[in-house]
Amino acid sequence: MPNNHSNASVLRRRDAILRLVREEVVRSQEELQRLLAERGFEATQPTLSRDVRELGLAKTPGGYAPQGTHDRAADVAQRASRLQRTLSEAVLSVRVAGSLVVLRTPPAGAHPVARAVDEAELAEAIGTIAGDDTVFVATPGAVSARALAARLAGPPSADRRRHA
Repeated sequence: MPNNHSNASVLRRRDAILRLVREEVVRSQEELQRLLAERGFEATQPTLSRDVRELGLAKTPGGYAPQGTHDRAADVAQRASRLQRTLSEAVLSVRVAGSLVVLRTPPAGAHPVARAVDEAELAEAIGTIAGDDTVFVATPGAVSARALAARLAGPPSADRRRHA
């Protein structure tokens, strides 16, 4: 038999979370936990993670927001900007190998680059695999790989080697 008291408290807490993210800027789960505590709701970090997931909250540059309420265009623009910044700071070379684009980075630089590529949701990029200093970006084919390599390489700079 379900515990109605527990279910009711979960519903009240989640309702409070929704009110908070609609009325205030909430940038982290720690901040959310503090704001809830101020309103009489005690919740552990794993409980908040589950609540955020179940409520479908999106983490946006402006803090948590109910899905569908954040500015998708601004989010896409921010991810594209983050990708360009990451590429300019961390990618040493871009090469095509068949249907793969191979990005070389300094040691331990591959994971942030792969994440930026994944988050940018580029149409040509099917997925990434990151090692220590190399990122493989899978594309649908050689034509897509060349287009993506050109896009990721951007304008050549004096301190980086770019090969498409």
